[in-house]
Amino acid sequence: MIEKTAQLFKMMSEPTRLSILVLLDDKELSVSDIGQQLELEQSVVSHQLQKLKSNHFVKARRDGKRMMYSHFDQHISNLIKQGLEHAMEKNEDDTI
Repeated sequence: MIEKTAQLFKMMSEPTRLSILVLLDDKELSVSDIGQQLELEQSVVSHQLQKLKSNHFVKARRDGKRMMYSHFDQHISNLIKQGLEHAMEKNEDDTI
């Protein structure tokens, strides 16, 4: 259980993957949509989405010729939101 949880946080620790997860909050986007919004090459986005998909952070569905990506489930959305809220909290001892 600890190892799986560590893997979960490891996947979210990479800034590009985390940016993709934040962008997918409550919506479905294609690789090109994500690339445009994050100003990343499609190959970079595809590579990171594959990692996120294989670790059950995102799911994909085909829409014509495009693949549409969204959060795997509500747990992922909640985890991302809580992480962002925690990072935004002001702490008197915060030296970062």
